[in-house]
Amino acid sequence: MNERAGEFRFGLLLVLGAVLIWGGQLPVAKSAMHVVDGYSMSVVRYGVAVALFTSLLVIREGTSALRFEGRGALLAVAGGFGIAGSALLVFVGLAMTRPEVAVIILMLQPAMTAMAQWLLRGIRPAPFTIACLCLAFCGVVIAVTRGGDALNVTAGMDAQELIGNGLVFLGAVAWITYTLMLGLFAGWSALRFTALTALPGFLVILLVWCVAWMSGAAIWPSSAALASVAPELIYVSLFGVVAAMFLWNAGNRRIGPLNTILLLNLMPVVTFAIRHFQGATFAVSELAGAALVVGALVANNLYERRRQQRRPGAA
Repeated sequence: MNERAGEFRFGLLLVLGAVLIWGGQLPVAKSAMHVVDGYSMSVVRYGVAVALFTSLLVIREGTSALRFEGRGALLAVAGGFGIAGSALLVFVGLAMTRPEVAVIILMLQPAMTAMAQWLLRGIRPAPFTIACLCLAFCGVVIAVTRGGDALNVTAGMDAQELIGNGLVFLGAVAWITYTLMLGLFAGWSALRFTALTALPGFLVILLVWCVAWMSGAAIWPSSAALASVAPELIYVSLFGVVAAMFLWNAGNRRIGPLNTILLLNLMPVVTFAIRHFQGATFAVSELAGAALVVGALVANNLYERRRQQRRPGAA
């Protein structure tokens, strides 16, 4: 029993580490965007990720794990749309909006996943879950619009911020698509799926960067400029993509998905705290909206936990 409890506590620490890293990722990335644009930052992040994920896959599962097994087209879609779409849309959108707003939009992903499963697979959420998801959506609207003040023509958000928020939302949709496609690769490890989708994802990111560079939307910074934000780039690539994903997966195996998602709800708290120390100020409506989102998602998580415990055969 003590060994099992120790394993559970270790799993909690692993997941908490991932959440802390991801909570800091958007503020850290935003602080480097005076030097590196969202397109170029995505190239750096997934260039590092592809090299590390592929190397780790070979070390752990051998070269045979690099085979596509006739699923090359599916891997290309998952990587090209899911990984590349998510990375580019979120980070290009982040350059136009604020990290504390972006993280609240991203927290809609559990709700969006539940709705996608309802539409695509006919898995209808429980009424309580639907109510929580609606509350979470209302919280996002309150936070993003600052209680409606941002909709004011004279004092509201500008077009750039509005576009940025829309891009972050689409990035969340892309990541949900990627997550749902994992179910098509039964028998594959999470590492193998991640590594073999990261490569086409990186190639698409590189292609989009070239188009953006030719149009003037992206500029590859000089060596001196890159060196000036090296810590930030290391954080968002090595830690934000690679380390956090391994912590998340390893912790998830030890504490289960319900506990994992519960801890994920701490991510906006971390982001808001970091932004506060960076000197950002928040409207009361932003804090209220964020609290509503987190509260609704936590309530649903606890509800799902109780439902699972009541199922026949549950421990």
